Amino acid sequence: MKRFFDIVVATSVSLMVSPLLILIMVLIKVFQRGPVFFKHARLGINNDEFYILKFCTMTDDRGEDGHWLPDKERTTRIGEFLRRTSLDEFPGFWNVLRGDMSLVGPRPLPPQYLNRYSKKQARRHEVKPGVTGFAQINGRNAISWERKFSLDVWYVDNQSFYLDIKILLKTVIYVLVRRDIVPENKGAMEEFMGSKTGDEL
Repeated sequence: MKRFFDIVVATSVSLMVSPLLILIMVLIKVFQRGPVFFKHARLGINNDEFYILKFCTMTDDRGEDGHWLPDKERTTRIGEFLRRTSLDEFPGFWNVLRGDMSLVGPRPLPPQYLNRYSKKQARRHEVKPGVTGFAQINGRNAISWERKFSLDVWYVDNQSFYLDIKILLKTVIYVLVRRDIVPENKGAMEEFMGSKTGDEL
């Protein structure tokens, strides 16, 4: 049921917004003059690795030392708009159709985070990652990593079709009002380096 629902919704939404997606691709290519899509390794169900697809929101600019400039400096105006409206996430529907992700589940994170999880936090990988999730409607980037992971594990233990519908509807509302996109005065959420409080949260 969940897989069937994922395919139907992902296909329908992709077809409905296809003109917008084409426009975004053209704007990125013209004004960012770089790749249209960003592909990066993520961890899926049972810690299986896959590549998530997003619209590219940053340039490849590097400093004199050859290292990339901070994300905030490399993010373009178009990229900032795409992030704040969550339009950069739309290519992720391709991952849903491929079966790497579900519409609802814990957000997929980089492979290097795996060894930084507590035993309890690692349970977030008992289900497929999602385009949106329970943590996204309960604070998103405005809450700590520990709180996010606690909400992810709660979802794993309480998942249901009704809960998925509720999360999807709330996600649409939150995206429209641009709620909890990024913390104040920050360009993005900091990298997760491990929990100091273990399984307490």
